[in-house]
Amino acid sequence: MLQTISQGSRLGPYEVLALLGAGGMGEVYRARDPRLGRDVAIKVLPASFSKDADRLRRFGDEARAAGVLNHPNITAVFDIGLHDGSPYLVSELLEGETLREALAGGHLSTWQALDYAIQIARGLAAAHQKGIVHRDLKPDNVFVTRDGRLKIIDFGLAKLTPAKEVSPNQTDLPTATGGTDPGVLLGTLGYIAPEQLRGRPADARSDIFSLGAILYEMLSGRRAFQGDSAADTMTAILRDDPPDLSLTGQSISPGLERIVRRCLEKNPEQRFQSALDLAFDLEALSGLSGAPAKSVTVPEAAPRRWFPFAAIATAIVAGYLVGAWND
Repeated sequence: MLQTISQGSRLGPYEVLALLGAGGMGEVYRARDPRLGRDVAIKVLPASFSKDADRLRRFGDEARAAGVLNHPNITAVFDIGLHDGSPYLVSELLEGETLREALAGGHLSTWQALDYAIQIARGLAAAHQKGIVHRDLKPDNVFVTRDGRLKIIDFGLAKLTPAKEVSPNQTDLPTATGGTDPGVLLGTLGYIAPEQLRGRPADARSDIFSLGAILYEMLSGRRAFQGDSAADTMTAILRDDPPDLSLTGQSISPGLERIVRRCLEKNPEQRFQSALDLAFDLEALSGLSGAPAKSVTVPEAAPRRWFPFAAIATAIVAGYLVGAWND
């Protein structure tokens, strides 16, 4: 059972201000760092959970994974420590709501869904380039800040691999801590890739599948894969394609439909092979679909160069026009 840390308690140099939430991997607190005068978020793995070697390993994976990432679309990690034998992770404090909460009112506009998907893809690309696969990407693990910035959170299920060995075609990526045994299922039903359901190792393309499911949900307001039972949902992921986005009542371009479908291919070889390629395609599409101007980069016009013959030609034309006017 989780034991809440009381307000005013100290976790190392941090002063606990309030409990923000609790989940399977621990509790999250709002705390104050008096040295820098800023509020932070602290995730604590309770002592009772610390006795579980697997949970403790996964928590350590989260700390190491997030600690090496520095990207505007990934939550920044500042520090790690121990409190009464329980490890804790200190990260930036985010103000806003999860993407799950943002989707509570239904689907998003096409341009907003594109903007969000581009940000998630950019964050994933940065993680994948460091050899890190999230493996549990879902709306609950994406945070929307008040200024519209998306942050990928909770790398508790992340898999660490040596960066030099990362390849989208790998089928058995080694991990820094021994990894997850084949056949062990990690992830969340409805967003987990087919190969993960089959107990096979996940790679960057597994995260791309999850992002495809999230993009589908942002555009349609409904989950791509959801059955009456867990078994039905797993069957849908393994065998079925979600309904066409054109049936949702929104005006979805064929190009966007194709991108979503490619993300959701059952065979990893047929998906986008990198999150960076996916981001490029989404950005190209956003420029053609009326996305806000901030999403489109317009090159500056080259400076004009005037030559003497151009000035002479201008004078001749001007003289001709004046003469014609006087006539």
